[in-house]
Amino acid sequence: MSERVKVKKKQSAPAAEAKANAALPALGAKGMLRWAWTQLTSMRTALFLLLLLAVAAVPGSLFPQRPANPAVVTQYIKDHPDYGKLLDSLQLYDVYSSAWFSAIYLLLFISLIGCVVPRAIAHYKAMRSQPPRTPQRLSRLPEYGTMVIPSDAGIPASEAIKSAAGVLRKRGYRVEVRDADGALPSLGAERGFLKEVGNLVFHTSLIGVLVSVAVGGLFGYSGQRILVEGDTFVNTLVGYDQFNPGTNFQSSQLQPYSLQLDKFNITFDRESRGKFGQPIDFAATVTTKENPDAPAKQEILKVNDPVTLGGTSIYLTGNGYAPVVTIRDGAGNVAMQGPVVAKLQGDNYYSSVVIKVPDAKPDQLGFAGFFLPTAFVTNEGVSFSGDPELFNPQLSLNSYYGDLGLDAGAPQNVFELDVKKLTPLNARNLPTKGITLTPGSTYTLPDGKGTISFDGVKRYIGVDIHHNPGQASALVFALLAVAGLILSLYVNRRRVWVRTGTAADGRTMVEYGLLARGEDHRLAGEATALRKLFSGEWKLAADDTAAEDTVQSQQTPSPTSDNGAGPADNAPGSVTTPAGPTGPEKDQ
Repeated sequence: MSERVKVKKKQSAPAAEAKANAALPALGAKGMLRWAWTQLTSMRTALFLLLLLAVAAVPGSLFPQRPANPAVVTQYIKDHPDYGKLLDSLQLYDVYSSAWFSAIYLLLFISLIGCVVPRAIAHYKAMRSQPPRTPQRLSRLPEYGTMVIPSDAGIPASEAIKSAAGVLRKRGYRVEVRDADGALPSLGAERGFLKEVGNLVFHTSLIGVLVSVAVGGLFGYSGQRILVEGDTFVNTLVGYDQFNPGTNFQSSQLQPYSLQLDKFNITFDRESRGKFGQPIDFAATVTTKENPDAPAKQEILKVNDPVTLGGTSIYLTGNGYAPVVTIRDGAGNVAMQGPVVAKLQGDNYYSSVVIKVPDAKPDQLGFAGFFLPTAFVTNEGVSFSGDPELFNPQLSLNSYYGDLGLDAGAPQNVFELDVKKLTPLNARNLPTKGITLTPGSTYTLPDGKGTISFDGVKRYIGVDIHHNPGQASALVFALLAVAGLILSLYVNRRRVWVRTGTAADGRTMVEYGLLARGEDHRLAGEATALRKLFSGEWKLAADDTAAEDTVQSQQTPSPTSDNGAGPADNAPGSVTTPAGPTGPEKDQ
């Protein structure tokens, strides 16, 4: 060793000079592409891209998105003139359709596909190939053992190897017998190919999930609609209160179905003290039609029990009361008539009400206040709702006149009334006081501005409508991914080799070894199970097998050792053959 070190020291200077003067071959365009492809299709890159995709989706939650609500984006840019346009140039208002998000998505696709396809081809070749050849020294394997079949058992080496092959086949191994009629027959067996199959299924399913999510994002849509009892929703763009289309959405995707709310029932808790008056069940009776010419069908829409119609899922998401009012203007004409959706604000269905009457003449009218299903008044004169049921409904409003700002075409929130440009008619702090109405009552507005009547109360529901063409496939691929992951975690890839031979005294000597690909804490148990199966196949005495197991666990395996016999007598390598090397040294 010292001489070799000296030689290296003497040659270090010329070697360094030669290395410095050496000209490395140019990588070239082809080599650069091959290197880039290798890096892209590595599992490390795939995991990095998956993490990067999750990080890239964060701005979609931080900033308003143009496909969901363009008006909010426009207002956001106006409110933040210093960096609003910069964010727009970076496509942070269109995150999921931006060039950089799409690039990460596509690179992740390519990386996963480039990783899975070569592995699938290699695994296919491995499944069609024969098990590896029998090692020269089985004793070097992690699990090794030897067995002795007595000469009076009448089981020669060729017979023993064939019966061992049968045992392994019954246990699910793929077996190949080598040199069956020779002096030292052996076999190679392999099982656990489902482990790699599960791994491939898992990664392929991830690709399927990504594709399904992409299809849903490109061609899906969602929307919301409020339906008052008696109203009908038709699946058209103008039928939605809010609509969020996919990137490649086409209006032709909308199926012409209809849904009418016939009746909405709520069951309130009337027994529990702590939760008295809490809603415990919601049920909406609806009439649906798949298309204008289809027969009507009555269905029940409940929470977490959607109605499927026209390729969409319709979910019940909210409910409340809608007071029915009739408003006449100063000329006595009906300027507005119908239910007004009251927005829930507090306990016992305390709700806010906003009414806008742009058709009133000579001045537009506006009302803002609250609706109480069961009205009570405190000693201080404050009204509140004492129960969610309609025991004593009351509508309390303030009235205004002037320009509502609707003629300019700017969108407004239907649940808010901007009173900056309006003149109050009724309010609690004015001599005219506020307006308090009960069902069937009418109030005349001051200054001849008209009248308002409270005709009754209806219920309404809020529904979410979702169409996701990739939803079913995403579920299937997700389940397949879980199944593949379970296979890859619980199935072990194992190899078994068995070699037999005949000793000089007529005994049949057997040695076997097991090897696992990767970590396998159950390999020792498999070795014990095979030993018991071999003993049963060759009808070896139980006490002999136990003695052999004891000896095997107490000594270090070696090519010539055996359980319970001398090192030179029991291993197949000690068999005297007409010609050729001994068993453990022979390469099968």
